[in-house]
Amino acid sequence: MIKNKRLSGFMLVVMALIFALTISSALNAGKSVYDVFAGDTFKILSSTENKDIEPVIRKYFNDKKIKVSIDYAGTIEIMDKMNNNEDYNAIWASNSIWLYMLNDPSKIIDSKSTLINPVVFGIKKSIAEDLGFTSKEVYTKDILDAIKGGKLKFVMSSATQTNTGASAYLGFLQTFAGNPEVLTEEHLKDEALLSNIIPFLNGVARTSGSDEFLEEALKKGDYDAAISYESSLINLNKSLEKAGKEIYYIIYPVDGVTIADSPLAYVKDGNAENEEIFLDFQKYILSKDVQKKLEGYGRRTWYGGVNDKTSDDTFNKDWGIDTTKYISPIKYPSSSIIKEALILYQTEFRKPTHTVFCLDYSGSMYGTGNHQLVDAMDYILSEEKASKNMVQFSKKDKISVITFDSKIIDVFNTDSGTDTEKLTADIKNSKVGGSTNLYDPVVGALNILSNEDTNKYNLSIILMTDGEGNSGYFSDYKRAYKKLGKGIPVYAIMFGSASRYQLEEITDLANGKVFDGRSNLLGAFKEVRGYN
Repeated sequence: MIKNKRLSGFMLVVMALIFALTISSALNAGKSVYDVFAGDTFKILSSTENKDIEPVIRKYFNDKKIKVSIDYAGTIEIMDKMNNNEDYNAIWASNSIWLYMLNDPSKIIDSKSTLINPVVFGIKKSIAEDLGFTSKEVYTKDILDAIKGGKLKFVMSSATQTNTGASAYLGFLQTFAGNPEVLTEEHLKDEALLSNIIPFLNGVARTSGSDEFLEEALKKGDYDAAISYESSLINLNKSLEKAGKEIYYIIYPVDGVTIADSPLAYVKDGNAENEEIFLDFQKYILSKDVQKKLEGYGRRTWYGGVNDKTSDDTFNKDWGIDTTKYISPIKYPSSSIIKEALILYQTEFRKPTHTVFCLDYSGSMYGTGNHQLVDAMDYILSEEKASKNMVQFSKKDKISVITFDSKIIDVFNTDSGTDTEKLTADIKNSKVGGSTNLYDPVVGALNILSNEDTNKYNLSIILMTDGEGNSGYFSDYKRAYKKLGKGIPVYAIMFGSASRYQLEEITDLANGKVFDGRSNLLGAFKEVRGYN
């Protein structure tokens, strides 16, 4: 009897452990706890900006007693999932332009726009006042002049990984091309456009791979301005105002604003029951009551024209928001021009970066771990391979690699992001062994970047480890980081049995982020590239 009790207790512990690991895995995959043990579910693939309206989505499925799973992803990841025929019943994208760029757009049917979300400039109110932007109509050229004059820098989400970044960038191209009827390949080669877009993007102080992270970074960091969704800046300002901090004044350039139309579409699969569920859900989202609820989340639910009946608590006039003024939307170019423009952004137009990779070569990386690391770096450093996901380095970028165990082993460098063959060979030929010191390599990376001109390069550090640090001191890293005072973001990729706590301690100090590479190290390296 005692043995049976002990066995029962042991089984309970095992079951609890399995439950916890399942929950953890689901959360890391961007799902909610509700999704974990769902059986037959209605599966939605949604843009990350819809996370805050999840309660509205859940209410429908809860009321109908239908199980639902919601996966959140960035624009490029959504397209990859659809092009790879991953199993979803509905797609809620940020912008209709991406649906037309799928390999097979015909499998996406019953698409309807659900709301309007302008992509706008948010500038700290004191800076906006100093620039005179709060008392006049602002043109994109006015913002460019402030950047050229050294009076303004801004942060934005990646133009090749997110809708906000891509939409804003395409809007700049359209404006600097003189707002033609249609943006063409000839416009992309025009000297007048090049003379404006390059210095404009040189004003980027930092990029983010997601709008959600950008909002969090703005809460923690000290940035002049940001490009983001109007709804994101509304939510941000609510948090800042509550904390007694300065808000961001929202600017709508009168020569054109890009707009996300948030299409909700069905993924055709021949299942009449699923399509019936989708159409009823879509009808619910577009209903008068739900559209009013979405306005409370900072979404515009009126299509064109003006609205003088919005809530001042959400669409606050003191924040520069005026829903009684018509917004002039910019027309999007053809799919082929969008693709060409994004390639030019990644290879020619964007501000160059200097990235330092700190790679773990401690003994625990021996074998499979090291092979996966070498393969991931080979992909990221290969222009041909990385360009498939638009995460390739450009010829203007600098790359440094620090290998470490209990100390820094080697430092490898290249001054051209397209000249990486030797760098790849050095990484492949490095030997593993020793214990793990997470702090000295990051300090070494800070030293490498200490003399770099932030007006010419965006700087970042990427730390990859498979284990818990058992030598070195966090205090040494903290002291070095504070002393340098450049606000360089530090990102970390956890692998194997790495300590999330240690890595979060390192990245939190630097307003960075931890990426989970335990199930897919290559995927984590691809994701982190959208942040630097």
